[in-house]
Amino acid sequence: MKGTSLDTDILVIGAGPTGLLLTNLLGEMGINTILIERNETTVEEPRAVSIDDESMRALQAAGLATEVAAITAKGYGSLYRGPSGRQFAAVKPFIKEYGFDKRNAFEQPEFESTLRRALNRHPSVDARFGVTLTDFEQSADHIAVTVTEAGGTRMIRTRYMVAADGGRSHVRKALGIQMEGSTFAEPWLIVDLETTKNRCFHTEVFCDPRRSAITLPGPRGIRRYEFKLNPGETAEEAERTPFARKLLSETGPDGDEPIRRQKVYTFHARIAEHWRAGRVFLAGDAAHLTPPFAGQGMNSGLRDAHNLAWKLAEALNMTDPEHLLDSYQTERKPHAWSMIELALKMGKIMMPDSVLRGVAIRTGFRLLGLYGPARDYVAQMKYKPKPKFSDGLIRPVATGAGAGAVGRMIPQPLVSTLNREERLLDTCLPDRPVVLIFDETPDLAMDAALLERLRNAGAEVIGLTPEWMNPVAASFPILRDQSRFFSQQPFRDCLGHGLLLRRDRYVAAIEPIGQIESLLPMIARLTTPLDTADHQSVATEEELRATAI
Repeated sequence: MKGTSLDTDILVIGAGPTGLLLTNLLGEMGINTILIERNETTVEEPRAVSIDDESMRALQAAGLATEVAAITAKGYGSLYRGPSGRQFAAVKPFIKEYGFDKRNAFEQPEFESTLRRALNRHPSVDARFGVTLTDFEQSADHIAVTVTEAGGTRMIRTRYMVAADGGRSHVRKALGIQMEGSTFAEPWLIVDLETTKNRCFHTEVFCDPRRSAITLPGPRGIRRYEFKLNPGETAEEAERTPFARKLLSETGPDGDEPIRRQKVYTFHARIAEHWRAGRVFLAGDAAHLTPPFAGQGMNSGLRDAHNLAWKLAEALNMTDPEHLLDSYQTERKPHAWSMIELALKMGKIMMPDSVLRGVAIRTGFRLLGLYGPARDYVAQMKYKPKPKFSDGLIRPVATGAGAGAVGRMIPQPLVSTLNREERLLDTCLPDRPVVLIFDETPDLAMDAALLERLRNAGAEVIGLTPEWMNPVAASFPILRDQSRFFSQQPFRDCLGHGLLLRRDRYVAAIEPIGQIESLLPMIARLTTPLDTADHQSVATEEELRATAI
C-alpha cells in the first residue's frame, strides 16, 4: 500500500547467493531482517557451478549444509590437458580440513531455491520479491529506504543495510563508490548442457594456445563447457547454435547433446574501493568481481555473508560498534583480492598465449610431479589462499607458541565426545565466542570462578584434547581431535593454550593456560555480556549422541 512503512534491524538488498545466505544467517540468530529482490523469483538459469569447503562451512552455520550437500556432486578435481589431450597435471584434493570437500558442483537455480525456502524457518525474516529500491537516506541512527512494489511505494526504516545487489549495484553507484581493477579483453562462450556423454568425473582444462576450453561436471549428469573466443569471433556469432556444436564436437563427445543455455561473457577482476559507507555495507558482486578460473566468485560472496552477519547481530546490542563494523572491510577486502589474484594466475595457466609458453607450462608441471611435496602442493590445492586475516578484529601475537594461529579459521576436525560419538567440531560449538582449551588435560585448565567469569562475559568454554588423549567428564564439554588437524601446524603449537574463537570460527586471540583470564578484554570486543536469563547452554552429552555421525 502506498505510504505504508516498515521497521527492521537489517535490510538486505538482493536475493542472490550472498543475500540469501546473509539473511538465513541473520534469521538463525533471530535478527529482524527484511530481504528485498527486484525480480519475482530467484534465478532460473545456470550461473555459478562450484561451492568450496569454506562456503559449505558458512552454510553449516546457517543450518543448511545437509540440504545443500544433497544437491551437489561432491569432491571433484581438475585435470589439465595439453593440445593433444594428454594430461600433464591433476588437482584432486581429498583432505577435508574445514569439514567438507574442497570442490562441490551444483546448479545455482536449485541452490538459490533451497536457500529461499529455508527463509520460511525464521519468523524474524520477511522476504519480499518484486520489490525495487529507488532511494535511501542515512541519518544518525537509521536509514530511510524508499522501495516500489506492485501496490505502489513504501518506506522501510532500518538500522543497517547490506547491498548484495550484484556487479551493477545501484546502491554502490548511489554512494559514489568506485571499482578498482580491470576487465578482461577476452570474451568466453559458456555452454550449459541438459545431458552429457562425457563421463569424466572431474573438470577438464584444455590449455591450448589455439583455443582454451574447460568442461565442468554438474549434479545428475549435466555438464558445462567454456570456450575462449579468438580474435575476430563476435558474441553474435558465438551465440548461434552451430558455433557451439562445432566447438563441442572438437572438445569431446557432446557435440549433439541438448543445449540448455549458450551465452558470451566478458570477465572482470575488480574490487570496490570502499565496502562501507556509514550504515550501508557492500557484499558479494557489489563489492568484488572475480574471473571464474578459480571458481571463487560466488564463494567470496558467501564468505562476505559469514563475516558480516554475526558482526551486524552483535552491533545491534553495542553502544559503540564501530570497531566491529569497520573490521568487515579490513578483513574481507584483502582476502577477496587474493582470490582475484589466484584466478588471474590460474587464467595464465589455462590460456597460454603461445605454443612455446604452453610447452613451458606443461614441462614445469611435469617436473613438479617428480617431487612429492610439490606434487601435493598442487594436488591438494595448497596454493589456494588460506582463510586468514593479518588485521581486523583479532589480537595478533608477534612471536611465540600459537602466534601463527591468530587470525586463521580453525580447522573443523571430526571429534569424539566423552562417550565416543563422532561429530564435526562446529556442531558442538554454540553460536557465540568460544574459549577452546587445547590441552592434554583441559579439565585442569581453570577453576569454577574463572569459568563463570568467561561465561558471564559472553563466551563459552570447550575443551579439546589431541588425538592421543581421551576426553573426561568436566564442568564444560571436552572433545577429542579425532581427525588430527590440530596436530598439524600452526595449531600444533597451540597445545597448552586457550584459543578465543569468534562466532565465524576464526581465532581472535590466544593465551597460555594459566593466563586465560587475559582473554576477557578481547571477549568484550567480540560480544556483549551474557544475560544470565538468556544463557545459551552448550549441547549435553545426550544431545550430542542423538545427532552423532
